[in-house]
Amino acid sequence: MATTEKKGALRGFRRATGVGAVPGTLDRGPHLIPSQCRLTRISFNIDNADEEVIDTVGELNEEVPAERIYWFRLEGVADTETLRDLGEAFGLHALALEDVVNTHQRCKVEDYGDHLFIVIRLPVYEPDGQLATEQVSLFVGDDFVVSLHEGSNALEPVRDRILWARGRVRELKADYLAYTILDTVIDHYFPVIEEIGNRLNSIDELLEGGFDRSHRLEIRKVRSDLLLIRKTIWPQREAMAALLRDDCKLIQPMTRTYLRDCYDHTIQLMDVTETYRELCADLRDYHLADISYRSNEVMKTLTIIATLFMPLSFIAGFYGMNFQHMPELTWPLGYPSVIVTMMVVASSFLLFFRRKGWL
Repeated sequence: MATTEKKGALRGFRRATGVGAVPGTLDRGPHLIPSQCRLTRISFNIDNADEEVIDTVGELNEEVPAERIYWFRLEGVADTETLRDLGEAFGLHALALEDVVNTHQRCKVEDYGDHLFIVIRLPVYEPDGQLATEQVSLFVGDDFVVSLHEGSNALEPVRDRILWARGRVRELKADYLAYTILDTVIDHYFPVIEEIGNRLNSIDELLEGGFDRSHRLEIRKVRSDLLLIRKTIWPQREAMAALLRDDCKLIQPMTRTYLRDCYDHTIQLMDVTETYRELCADLRDYHLADISYRSNEVMKTLTIIATLFMPLSFIAGFYGMNFQHMPELTWPLGYPSVIVTMMVVASSFLLFFRRKGWL
């Protein structure tokens, strides 16, 4: 099972390594048990592409043909020994491998000279329907890309583009392959945003029938989803901006042109997310206003009823004192006179309330 960051009003934070651990320590902790992982190698050039499954990391030390681009794709929860061997095979920095183990990392780009380390988060839906994010880690060198992803097969479109020669991925270098992976991950946010927009439209249409508890809970869920996306997208923008800087030597000028498109998509996601968050706030304010309005309507109705019965209660109480010498008690028209008086008083009050616009 992948390590995901789930949505919720309060999100837990758990770090695998203990307090005071040596930098570069590879320790997944007891909460995440390594499972079966799959390491594949896709090598390609402009003419052809090959894919093979790597049984052991030791096979990576074998000689491979030059002038080809290699994509090493590790899927699943790998044990620390496999990650350590993978780092030795490619000369990966120990601090970057530690960040691979601790899958709560924010989106970022780190330049280690001979390779780049990129972290990006992928939106996924859990089996229970909750929105979460999974960490995708990339190591980018001159002629290789190593991707580590513990979750779903979200990168299958990239694999198909390489094997079936779709697009320009087989014509360019490893940095373009890294861009293709980043672009695929970013594209996964758009269906999520569209689904949230549909949920907000549904809630907006249901407002005509009045609010109930289910609407309030749905607004809270949508707002929590948007908070998770916003928390992910903001550092993702910074990561894309870092790749666009000229001091990043492993990124070719042509690839930066495509990365600007990723940056634009990130900005677009941020704008839509902020718009939807404001809409959620408006719906929540409308809900509170609707509750206040309904409460005021109830209080107005009760106040009118109480006001009507105040003079009637006074009249009934006055003639209910049962004193011995009360002329009206022996008057034959006393009872109908009191009834008529009560009706006139009540009608006068109702007419007054209507003229004031309170009814």
